[in-house]
Amino acid sequence: MRLKTWPLVSFALLLALAAATAHATTPAAQLARFSAEAGRAGDAAQGQRLFTTRQGGEWSCASCHHAQPTKPGRHAATGKTIDTLAPAFNPASFTDEARVNKWFRRNCKEVLSRECSAAEKADITAWLITLKP
Repeated sequence: MRLKTWPLVSFALLLALAAATAHATTPAAQLARFSAEAGRAGDAAQGQRLFTTRQGGEWSCASCHHAQPTKPGRHAATGKTIDTLAPAFNPASFTDEARVNKWFRRNCKEVLSRECSAAEKADITAWLITLKP
């Protein structure tokens, strides 16, 4: 490879790295995003109630993630192990925006039979952030 092409190759690698980390985030950033979308701050107490209460069906979030989601859970129907949800107990939790969106969409549809509102996401995230070792 000629020396003159290195700046172009370096730039291409930098773009690829930026794309790969474009969805990297923090639990606090997720909470800020949901709160901004909801037009209000997340309410941790409301998030705990939503998480632990059955929502008209046979499941709640706690059915799979435990009432205190500080250890791995197990899917109620499939038995598949689920990573610990509370960020203080799982450093990877809420650090990938695309993954957070995917799982909120999927799990809310299973538990609520609809997608969660931004306020509900803010509330649940606010509560999960309060859980400490």
